[in-house]
Amino acid sequence: MQKETYFGVDVSALSYDEILADLKNRMQQDLKSTIIAVNPEKVIKAEQSNELRELINSATYQIPDGIGVLLASKLKGGRITSRVTGVDMMERLLGFAAKEGYRVFLYGAKEEVVSKARENIIAKYPGITIAGYENGYVQDPDQVINKINEAKADILFVAMGSPKQELWIREHMNKMGVKVFQGVGGSFDVFAGHVKRAPLFFRKLGLEWLYRLLKEPKRLKRQLALPRFLLKVLFSR
Repeated sequence: MQKETYFGVDVSALSYDEILADLKNRMQQDLKSTIIAVNPEKVIKAEQSNELRELINSATYQIPDGIGVLLASKLKGGRITSRVTGVDMMERLLGFAAKEGYRVFLYGAKEEVVSKARENIIAKYPGITIAGYENGYVQDPDQVINKINEAKADILFVAMGSPKQELWIREHMNKMGVKVFQGVGGSFDVFAGHVKRAPLFFRKLGLEWLYRLLKEPKRLKRQLALPRFLLKVLFSR
């Protein structure tokens, strides 16, 4: 599989369509797959944390969620040609599940968020099977795992925030019959209509981070990871 490495962190160079095609093939082979979003902030943290770096690199697909990763690939003559965002990857997987007849389970967030997200997803994708859901306040893993297995889910979205959601997936994935696991952070809030994404204009230009910063100035400290990361890339060999 095509991957690039930045400061010890792997990033997949596949597009949405390439990931879905590869996933379909892996599911037909009864293989489990995990998806984790990678952005400059996460790369910088992973450089200082062996556990986080190993967690990212052990995933099947490390999607280039941040504009900084795309720019770094361009600076280094890499093969990443577009962002693959976590929320859009979830959107593509929902369409894929509806088309192919795969069963979906949603785990995480508040009850009113995950239940509304389920309702909106069913409305948007007629024929999709949301086999079950559970809010993130049910923390007994055995209870959640049993519910997921009883639902015979093929695809599981976990919304706990990163890296907590990925650690939960890694710890429990082999106890479930699920084939595709994705940690989706705050994506349930988007599907529930509680959080609005940046206008398409900002997203197409890769400026979603700027829109979010303008809406939430307190994010400035986190966003400083972007120039730090690009400077490190620029001056690295």
